[in-house]
Amino acid sequence: MPDEEEQVVIKVRDSGPYKVTGPIRLTDADGVEIPLPDDGRAVVLCRCGRSRTTPFCDRSHACRPADTAVVHAGLPAPEQGAPFLPGPVFAAPFHFEGDGGDGDDAPFYGRYANPTWAGWESALGELEGGEAVAFASGMAAASAVLLPLLEPGDVLVAPSDGYYTLRTLAERQLVPRGVEVRYVPTRADAVRGALEGATLVWLESPSNPLLDVLDIAAVAAEAHDAGALVAVDNTLATPLRQRPLELGADFAMASAAKQLTGHSDLVLGYVAAAEPERAEALRTWRTTTGSIPGPFEVWLAHRSLATLGVRVERQERNAAAVAQLVADREDVPWSRWPGLGCVVSFDLADADRARRFLSAAKLVAEATSFGGVHTSAERRARWGGDDVSPGLIRLSVGVEDRQDLLADIARALDVAGA
Repeated sequence: MPDEEEQVVIKVRDSGPYKVTGPIRLTDADGVEIPLPDDGRAVVLCRCGRSRTTPFCDRSHACRPADTAVVHAGLPAPEQGAPFLPGPVFAAPFHFEGDGGDGDDAPFYGRYANPTWAGWESALGELEGGEAVAFASGMAAASAVLLPLLEPGDVLVAPSDGYYTLRTLAERQLVPRGVEVRYVPTRADAVRGALEGATLVWLESPSNPLLDVLDIAAVAAEAHDAGALVAVDNTLATPLRQRPLELGADFAMASAAKQLTGHSDLVLGYVAAAEPERAEALRTWRTTTGSIPGPFEVWLAHRSLATLGVRVERQERNAAAVAQLVADREDVPWSRWPGLGCVVSFDLADADRARRFLSAAKLVAEATSFGGVHTSAERRARWGGDDVSPGLIRLSVGVEDRQDLLADIARALDVAGA
């Protein structure tokens, strides 16, 4: 056992837990000391940096079960007569006296900060296990990672089968400035083969719209060994099903217009960073470019977060049933559901049959995007940005009654014909 002078300082990161024994000094990742029991008991830390040994963990942070966390994440401490979630703050300037300076972090202008943002960002940071920064859209969030980070001569490894607007951004903004972009399919071996000299690896797992998956932890480790940073588009999985920062990614990005908010009425995005310095760089980019979200939209997003757990549970049960339905039909040559999320993709072979299916379905709205409580679908090739079959259907499963939904989809497939 070490002498009292030979103290060991253990900094706890999100990838815990750690079992700590002996006469040591224990701090969390921010350097804040955690008191230890003096009776020789072991202390097991959860990923929030607190002890699971009562009474040292109050289960008020990331150690809570995810379905409970989404209900309470980012809410202020209870106060007599106050609402659970304060209303949105609408302000351009704020009262701000004096010259400001270090230590005065009160908001002074709406492009820099807003209390409504702070609540939602706190909630997202708790769920993702990092520090979150909100943006006006998913592409604004993606741009905040890519554009300030990549310079002439850098190399981006990006999915050839992921969200096509990311490739559009790369071709129009990164390639002209001298950034090399290497497109690879969502497979670990393909990413591995493109790592030499890479600056940033962008992953999307499950991918959109073909729903391919890869081992994020393994790929992130290899990318870091090669000297590259790793960003993961976590839109489809949501932090309830996948936490990329815990798997080794440096950034977790998402379009909050999808399942995270779930009502098809908002356009928002965010990035969660593993390191505070990278989160601060994201905030600086947001302030400089003005890619800020509206406070009312952010408030609606935070309000919607409480139902994420029940929505995901219902949508995934329905998605599993829909996936089984289409997989069992001989007139559906290809289908895929990765076992999580609300999206089921299947191929009806040609565009005309896909159009007939969409026209015949009564409970399935023909619309782009995914993640809403209403079931929707589209023939994905209609936009021309993805290398997919002309008959590929991307179906976003909602929360309708399962039997009603299955009956409607089966009837529409019958009408569409072989």
